[in-house]
Amino acid sequence: MTAAEQRTDYAVDVRGVHKSFGSLKVLEGVDLKVRKGEVTVILGPSGSGKSTLLRTLNHLEKVDRGTIRIDGELVGYRRRGDKLHELRTRDILRQRARIGFVFQNFNLFPHLTALENVAEAPLSAQKRVRAEVEVEARELLERVGVGDKIHAYPRQLSGGQQQRVAIARALALQPSVILFDEPTSALDPELVGEVLEVIEDLASGGSTLVVVTHEIGFARQVADNVVFMDGGVIVEQGSPAAVLDHPQHERTRTFLSRVL
Repeated sequence: MTAAEQRTDYAVDVRGVHKSFGSLKVLEGVDLKVRKGEVTVILGPSGSGKSTLLRTLNHLEKVDRGTIRIDGELVGYRRRGDKLHELRTRDILRQRARIGFVFQNFNLFPHLTALENVAEAPLSAQKRVRAEVEVEARELLERVGVGDKIHAYPRQLSGGQQQRVAIARALALQPSVILFDEPTSALDPELVGEVLEVIEDLASGGSTLVVVTHEIGFARQVADNVVFMDGGVIVEQGSPAAVLDHPQHERTRTFLSRVL
């Protein structure tokens, strides 16, 4: 790719990505572009490749073929001539610091308080001053609605509170893109709304988000683009009105008839 081609307003640029686990083909030639400041919601049945695609975006899963760029930078690899060579671990970790990731099961450190969980990455990855980092961590926890829980450990928090701490942790490194992997699927139904509200706030603030979810109402209200995946491919994508109200493909219509 030339320098001119890398100068793009795409925060995420996925081209021809394939991924298999043994003989199981999980992604088969996926192309996806997300503009800066946009919210893309990925829908699809279980096993469609949604979460695997998300995990390739920060190199938690290596791709077999294809390329992924975040803000024009090749993720996980460097190009030398016609070949791609995987980056060293420290360079991959540097890239991940610019790509926030919120997991469905929170993945908080159980031995750290909410404040310590949020402060950990800026302290360890960026070697910043603790006092400065803790001020920012407190502000982030306040922003996501758990400012009164800074000294609580994960076991002392509800699922919704844990997920909001996890979102604050993802924000702590000021990432250019934030990825959400079914962020409400592990929550009791009455806690789903409080987490979606935080994500909606991020969206209205201009953050670039890629969200794998089954929450159709959220997709309709917040997404700029909706992507429907099935069988490891993107079957259909477009505006929420186009994909959710006027789907063009039978697979999309069948899926929506089961979840709406």
